[in-house]
Amino acid sequence: MTAEPSSALTYAAAGVDIDAGNALVEAIKPLVRSTRRPGADAEIGGFGGLFDLKAAGFRDPVLVAANDGVGTKLKIAIETGIHHTIGIDLVAMCVNDIVVQGAEPLFFLDYFATGRLVPGVGVEIVKGIAEGCRQAGCALIGGETAEMPGLYADRDYDLAGFAVGAAERGALLPRGDVREGDVLLALPSSGAHSNGFSLIRRIVERSGLSWDAPAPFEAGRSLGEALLEPTRIYVRPLLAALRATAGIKALAHITGGGFPDNIPRVLPQGLGARLDLDAMVPPPVFGWLAKTGDVAAPEMLRTFNCGVGMIVVAAANEADAVAAALAAAGEEPYRLGEITAAGGTQRVTYSGRLRF
Repeated sequence: MTAEPSSALTYAAAGVDIDAGNALVEAIKPLVRSTRRPGADAEIGGFGGLFDLKAAGFRDPVLVAANDGVGTKLKIAIETGIHHTIGIDLVAMCVNDIVVQGAEPLFFLDYFATGRLVPGVGVEIVKGIAEGCRQAGCALIGGETAEMPGLYADRDYDLAGFAVGAAERGALLPRGDVREGDVLLALPSSGAHSNGFSLIRRIVERSGLSWDAPAPFEAGRSLGEALLEPTRIYVRPLLAALRATAGIKALAHITGGGFPDNIPRVLPQGLGARLDLDAMVPPPVFGWLAKTGDVAAPEMLRTFNCGVGMIVVAAANEADAVAAALAAAGEEPYRLGEITAAGGTQRVTYSGRLRF
């Protein structure tokens, strides 16, 4: 075979390095294997991932699927060069949406798109994804890496996650017996989780601080490190509580849209929720964001979780038992409010005030 002329084009010359992609797959195989669980061998390299529901212990399952991304929190990871936790956020945003439906997350797949594949960065991202899967008890069974020069700037990247879970038929949430007087229990967040980061980045810009400046709200960490604190994964404690008590009627993941948009998603028509803001103890990051950005309380409550990552709706006469089950599983639940009759257009109302 004659040598190609020097002017011949190749895929690598167009900016796509197949060898780098293959090297990344080989590098992440041990990470993927670390997420094995009953039903999945967690091997990658084929054309599709397999999962055995019978081996996972299900008899008459209903599948529950969710997908999500990380949003513009990714920009902070890219600009700081801190990539090892953003994968936890990716998993969390999907599996938390599955467990609120009473389902156990079973497996996860990721999509990683970038302008130029840097294997070290890719490995760090998958480390976080694998850690998130271990925390959630689900297997990482596959994914896709796409190198797309011209669509993404050099080292920019985006992530998407896809999770599938299952629940036995009849065990799905929300239940149909949510009623006025049911209790709302709050589970603390680790910070802003993965929502509101377009506003957060504008506030940081207004502050004039760089990502490597000391965080004004947390000693011993840079601003970038503190804001990249990963989203909490609530799967294990919630599944434990669901198995320990029959008092949980609904769960609401507090993500984009905050309290007024997410709580009504699990309530029947005609019902709302009243929250006691005096009961909330927002982490210091929220006070800094509110003050630095001059963000009003209603905007804070609709944009951020303000320290509450998950809401548990419990029967009033079983609320103490539910709280005890959650505490036994390592959570620190507290009473935040109750279910009310919906009045007017505002289904979520408040008493007290946010205290930053």
